[in-house]
Amino acid sequence: MREQKVSRSGEALTAIVREAAEPLPDIDDPAFGAMFDRFGDTRVVLLGEASHGTSEFYRARAAITRRLIERHGFTIVAAEADWPDAATVDRVIRRRSPQIAESAFERFPAWMWKNSEFQAFVGWLRDYNGEQAPERRVGFYGLDLYNLNGSIRAVLEYLDRIDPETAAVARERYGCLLPFSEDPAAYGRLALTEGYARCEREVVDMLADLFARSRQFGSVEDDDFLDAAQNARLIANAEAYYRIMYYGSAASWNLRDRHMFETLELLLAAKGETAKAVVWAHNSHIGDARFTDMGNERDELNLGQLCRESMDGSAQLIGFGTHSGTVAAATDWDGPMEVKHINPSRADSYERIAHDTAIPQFLLDLRVGQNELARAALTEPRLERFIGVIYRPETERWSHYSGAILPEQFDAYVWFDQTRAITPLSPERQPHPGAEETYPFGV
Repeated sequence: MREQKVSRSGEALTAIVREAAEPLPDIDDPAFGAMFDRFGDTRVVLLGEASHGTSEFYRARAAITRRLIERHGFTIVAAEADWPDAATVDRVIRRRSPQIAESAFERFPAWMWKNSEFQAFVGWLRDYNGEQAPERRVGFYGLDLYNLNGSIRAVLEYLDRIDPETAAVARERYGCLLPFSEDPAAYGRLALTEGYARCEREVVDMLADLFARSRQFGSVEDDDFLDAAQNARLIANAEAYYRIMYYGSAASWNLRDRHMFETLELLLAAKGETAKAVVWAHNSHIGDARFTDMGNERDELNLGQLCRESMDGSAQLIGFGTHSGTVAAATDWDGPMEVKHINPSRADSYERIAHDTAIPQFLLDLRVGQNELARAALTEPRLERFIGVIYRPETERWSHYSGAILPEQFDAYVWFDQTRAITPLSPERQPHPGAEETYPFGV
């Protein structure tokens, strides 16, 4: 962590942050979104979350995104979600064909996207797009690479429609991965044991062939080809991801975040020079890793860092935080979702400084030239809490806190002192019976 120099007492620091903090109105108040107009001229706005299961984070990101879409011309919403699942949502909100009843977000953690808060945003997107010309409709895209099975199926379905001969070649090449498509980690274990990449050449060759024949099939400006090409790229990256995941977390983490960044770059290029994107992802992905223990101790990079390094000031990173409340999370990977109580933030954390301001919710502008006294005062490294889909309160210090320099990590910070868990979708909460099986077609 960078050496530094401004150390202040807790009371003095709290007073400085209290003075700089801008109280936020209720999330449902149009004035809430208007507080973020200052980021409207940016090409990419990355909106974080301190957990994957907090209602206020989802609702706030939706309100900010609506404002950026309506007032500032953003047409891309890219999320920490799997591409094939997000494509199902995209077909609904942009009224793309074929609009068939298909499931999405069935894998763990299903509640991360199958929740009432996100469903309301999807419904708004669909209604908004219904009033727009096709070229002005907002798309929803997934940046992540976990749904290997869904991507293989999507590529094969696309090729079946336009070139059955190439589809047969793809089936042969992907046949190496198909036995592992439901449990890709098993492929990683096998590759580790055998000491070589069993399927690397096949999936890379398929991706190369697809792009080589792009004139025949379409171009990245064509939605169907873009979808197929991205799924093929996802398969190639997922093969590498699962192959290296047992060698250490840094290599697999870096491959995953590079994939997210490259997907975002592909979307911006495909949609044209004037395209603008909002990104929804966890703080650990959108905050600049160079100013956290991720980058300083574990040699990890992330999406926010890559955006800053390549976009020459045209990306803004906005983190979110909370002190206490409830959160939707599991105890173990692939475990059931539980509503858990969040421990009050630690005394040596950034969250405790925000809590001690006694402002229920606020925006802290951390850009250079804004609130310089607060920026300098907060530059001393402190702990920051990260809750993912797993939350273990009993080991929270070691499981969920990491060192960071907040004013360098983010361009702005959104605070909600007390938060509650998201509301997962269940059959009794659907708009009509049976919608659960065809989400998001129930919107």
